[in-house]
Amino acid sequence: MKIEFVNSINKINELTWQSLADSSSPFINYQFFKALEHSQSVCSKTGWQPHHLVCSNANNVNAILPMYLKEHSWGEYVFDWAWADAYQKHNEPYYPKLVATIPFTPITTTKLMASDIALSQVFSVLTEHCLAQNINSWHILYTQESQQQPLRLNNVFQRNTVQFHWFNRQYHDFNEFLSTFTARKRKNVKKERLSISQQNIKTRRILGKDISPEELSFFYITYQLTYLKRGHSPHLTIDFFTNILKSLPNNILLVIASIDDCDIACAWFFFDEHQLYGRYWGCTKTYNNLHFEVCYYQGIEFCIEHQLDLFNPGAQGEHKIQRGFEPVLTHSYHWIKHLGFRPAIQQFCQQEQQKMQHYLKHCQQFLPFKAETS
Repeated sequence: MKIEFVNSINKINELTWQSLADSSSPFINYQFFKALEHSQSVCSKTGWQPHHLVCSNANNVNAILPMYLKEHSWGEYVFDWAWADAYQKHNEPYYPKLVATIPFTPITTTKLMASDIALSQVFSVLTEHCLAQNINSWHILYTQESQQQPLRLNNVFQRNTVQFHWFNRQYHDFNEFLSTFTARKRKNVKKERLSISQQNIKTRRILGKDISPEELSFFYITYQLTYLKRGHSPHLTIDFFTNILKSLPNNILLVIASIDDCDIACAWFFFDEHQLYGRYWGCTKTYNNLHFEVCYYQGIEFCIEHQLDLFNPGAQGEHKIQRGFEPVLTHSYHWIKHLGFRPAIQQFCQQEQQKMQHYLKHCQQFLPFKAETS
């Protein structure tokens, strides 16, 4: 098997990539990664240097693992800042590191696109590459693949985080979904949604193919504001959104809120034939419960209307629980070159896994559902 790491998606044939992608998810679509690179949202200047793994046999490419060389830990959502700080205190370099993930997107997907290769089979390939190229670690984030024995054999550590997802149990409408809540929780959601109309706020849902240049411009203004309020620069350029609207118009939903025909907030979603993914939110002014309406309730209604199975609204957020989003575990895998740090990091990962299991069970106690449907 021939192993190659390429520094641009342009060096991978689109038809080959798409033939190995095993789902309709926009986050493993060639055009999504192309938009990231061509818009300069990911590049060496932003600390996301493409470094995609391509495996070939005698006849053709049979596996692709999108990866990035990184000099920081921003935009990953499986946080390793504590590890980097520990290295710094001991005057050891933590970066560069090699990361397999969807940039700025904490979404569980198949990371290794392959016809006949399992994820665990590339562990040793990545390790050998890091040792040869003086890369200090590799990380595969938010993966669907479950590994057990290969972890111990390859000195790979597993980490878990908890996200909150909404599951469509064949609801006919939003009220049927709410009927599964206890009376008190149901009353709270109705009160939140009623407050939207009481503030004279209206919402509209626009599919990607119908988003106007003015609506895209408004979205990007609010997207920038969300980051600027936290003292950060936006990860994605306007060119990314312009490109992705052209290449994947049937996978995009934009929800916009307005008062008296003046737009005040919006949320950007991706979707495929099975799932809705909440991604970016922004507003020009704060209104009561507007975030819940635009980012959650509108998304739930969209899933019900389009018979989508699952709604992943993004990372973190315990406030999602009382609105019907259930805790689920995510998985990631990590290899560390430095022998001295391995025992401490292994212990950290083991303790974190136990804490995440406990946290998941703890969150389940606060779900809003009636006892018979919880």
